[in-house]
Amino acid sequence: MTNDDQLRMILAGLSDLKERSPFYREKYRDLDLSAVKTWEDFRKLPMTDKHELRDAYPLGLQAVPEKDVVRIHSSSGTTGTPVIIPYTKQDVDDWSEMFERCYRMAGVTDMDRVHVTPGYGLWTAGVGFQAGAERLGAMVIPMGPGNTDKQIRMMQDLRSTVLCATSSYALLLAEEIEKRGVKESIRLRRALIGSERWGDKMRKRIASELGVKLYDIYGLTEIYGPGVGISCDCDSGIHYWSDFIYIEIIDPKTGKNVPDGETGEIVITTLRKQGAPLIRYRTHDLSRIIPGRCECGSEFPRIATLIGRTDDMVKVKGVNIFPGQIDEIISEAEGASSEYQVMIDHLNGRDIMTVFFETKLPAGEKEKLEGAVCDMFKSRVGLTIVAKAVPMGDLPRSEKKSNRIFDNRY
Repeated sequence: MTNDDQLRMILAGLSDLKERSPFYREKYRDLDLSAVKTWEDFRKLPMTDKHELRDAYPLGLQAVPEKDVVRIHSSSGTTGTPVIIPYTKQDVDDWSEMFERCYRMAGVTDMDRVHVTPGYGLWTAGVGFQAGAERLGAMVIPMGPGNTDKQIRMMQDLRSTVLCATSSYALLLAEEIEKRGVKESIRLRRALIGSERWGDKMRKRIASELGVKLYDIYGLTEIYGPGVGISCDCDSGIHYWSDFIYIEIIDPKTGKNVPDGETGEIVITTLRKQGAPLIRYRTHDLSRIIPGRCECGSEFPRIATLIGRTDDMVKVKGVNIFPGQIDEIISEAEGASSEYQVMIDHLNGRDIMTVFFETKLPAGEKEKLEGAVCDMFKSRVGLTIVAKAVPMGDLPRSEKKSNRIFDNRY
């Protein structure tokens, strides 16, 4: 799909947006959307942020008659009022089509057995993974989260070949399989991992310990859910379905578009969504457009693997720190495992950042590794930290998303 095709779809959607959507009728009440003709005009439209979606709770985003809504999904709401997203039948079908594409790009076929561990219910993850696999014709094992004993038994007895999980839970499963000595009875060959940013060292651990090829799946509840994009066998970014969504990358401070290849915040416009269309939605995810065509042969454009979120940033002693920077340092510290946890405290009038990380090294070698990690933080981030090496398995594991940074100053 060309940029001209995308523009035509956007303009068609804008033509009656105010009639369909009370939310955008109010948001754009002083704007003449018929005057939007070019990309330059479109990029002048005010962006939409999550706090506006929360303010529309419960069904202020609905842009179709009640009879056309077949399902609702919701964000977790752990940091405030949840966002409720209505779906029409077309929205549900479109989402399952995108998810089927994800499976196909990952080499999954109708002969695979897809083991789904993300949560079901209001959250979009579990049902999205299931619908795409069923559309493909694969066998779905809809486990949902938790009960690791049963997860591993079903993997063995049903000979699951594809794992769908968060990176945190995939690592937990990998460690449990290794601990129980049952790896030889596990038939997994591929894993579709989503919902959180994860570093290279963690990827390598999961791939090695489970014996799988990993694929990074992208999405968010406000748009459809997971499945709007996925990495390919070339591991050169995430292909996104440009006939369903339009992606811009902006400078999060100025709101201006940045050139292709430059890192910024992902902004998404839905091209076909009926129940709750979104125009220039700020995701707060940080990535960049990868120019050119992928070696895998797909014509769909790519964004780079996410490096974090604008709202993940913490400031310590005047230094801005993103989780991606911590991932990079831990991944390059020889002897450090992938798991880490950061505690930020204010003691005796000053901020102290302590980085805990796991290692298999014996006690005598831990101090040297701690010193190396401290030096890397000082030289790369410009911050003096306290580094603490702990034994493997000491840091908590999660069945959902992992919270790695704890700011105790407030």
